Amino acid sequence: MKASHTGFNPEYQEDAPSIEEVAELSGYAILEFGATWCGHCKAAAPAIESVLSKAGLPHIKVFDGKGKRLGRSFKVKLWPTLILLESGKEVARIVRPVETEEIIALLANIKA
Repeated sequence: MKASHTGFNPEYQEDAPSIEEVAELSGYAILEFGATWCGHCKAAAPAIESVLSKAGLPHIKVFDGKGKRLGRSFKVKLWPTLILLESGKEVARIVRPVETEEIIALLANIKA
């Protein structure tokens, strides 16, 4: 899956996984929706990078916008939206994080 990196993924990818590919994921992953030109996404990037670069989770970072099926299937309305997935199902989400504590709190939903 091109849009996925372990740890922090620096680039939003146009080549988003399909809904079916996301559903087939095993284990935990972070799914992030946003856009390269989005001011909120740029402001959140340092906090996201700080936490996810140490997390060791797959980070699926996809470009979102009008007509993008994956974002609509997750009912994304604002960017960036980070969704914690467990085996392809949403466990928790945060919208427009700016502090590392918000992202750490998202990851606290991971069951050991």
